[in-house]
Amino acid sequence: MSPDAARAALTGISGVVAGMEAEAYARTIWNVIAEPGDGAAGALIAAVGAVEALGTAATPTDDEWTAARARWSPRLRPAAVRSALDGARRAGARLVVPGDPDWPSRVDDLGFHAPVALWVRGSVGDPLAPAVSIVGARAATPYGEGVTADLAAELGESGVTIISGAAYGIDGAAHRAALSAGATTVAFLAGGVDRAYPRGHEGLLERIAVSGAVWSETPCGSSPTKWRFLARNRLIAAMADAVVVVEAGWRSGSLNTAAHAATLGRALGAVPGPVTSAASAGCHRILREYGGVCVTSAEDVREMLGDVSMTQVPAEFPDEERTDETTRIFDALSTRVGRQADDIARRSGLSVAEAQTHLGLAELEGRVVRDDDGGWRAMRE
Repeated sequence: MSPDAARAALTGISGVVAGMEAEAYARTIWNVIAEPGDGAAGALIAAVGAVEALGTAATPTDDEWTAARARWSPRLRPAAVRSALDGARRAGARLVVPGDPDWPSRVDDLGFHAPVALWVRGSVGDPLAPAVSIVGARAATPYGEGVTADLAAELGESGVTIISGAAYGIDGAAHRAALSAGATTVAFLAGGVDRAYPRGHEGLLERIAVSGAVWSETPCGSSPTKWRFLARNRLIAAMADAVVVVEAGWRSGSLNTAAHAATLGRALGAVPGPVTSAASAGCHRILREYGGVCVTSAEDVREMLGDVSMTQVPAEFPDEERTDETTRIFDALSTRVGRQADDIARRSGLSVAEAQTHLGLAELEGRVVRDDDGGWRAMRE
């Protein structure tokens, strides 16, 4: 890949550092062909660099990358890369890659599962500023939203960046409170930064992009899926010095974020709620079983920031929120329209053989059905 060809392909994309065009373009291609957190892609890029790794991805040989190559090849299409770049140009999204001064180095703690590239709308701000992720239930109670607003506003006023996922409930309350306090807030999306999700927060995301930043590791045009939401949670945890869960059910997705915080050694806290409240059951679980800090005020969080290394967090969380290839398969299926195995493989980021295996098992379980033309549909629950 010549620098001139890379430079031409990236015309109109802001943020590309001079002299890094080939690397940036190669990582853009990887951004399209590999799902978030693909450890094999991360290991290959770390071993030989993004540009040379593309040659390995495109060369059909029998080696240690064979299985991974089968996942990548359905997406290795020039049209898909052009579409992602066109979407970024229309949205005014900036490309940020490792080596860029604005690359958020905290995500490097994810190792081979770190993003290969990131897209951002807005200002990246000070990457070294203290940051707290505040997350919780979408179906938040007035109590939870009130506590969230107090925490986010007071922490934001003291110079702490507030990070969350722009969802309804606790996430939205954290962002709005930070904005009202004139603080910096950052939203991480599970789809492309050109696609506001949820739609009801389109205005909120525009406000965040004006004074803070909206980030995503998925290329523009990408749809948010359950798999990508859960993969996105590792970035919400990695980008922060501390993670605070305000409200969470017993099996809340917020526990997935807490699990990543624990694995990464980030300070972890939870806000207690009424013992009768199902909305706080997950928070009580963090406090009781996993050594989370009891958070009742912004001062508690500031203490967490001042003593991150000494905060005790669990090495592992239960695997109830663990996701596997089956989750990705069902993200790629429709209940109305049958899809062929190669299309499902491309959508899920798996190889055709892997997709067929999981589809066969799901068919035995009665969770999918195969149409007369060979297309697969998910059964309605």
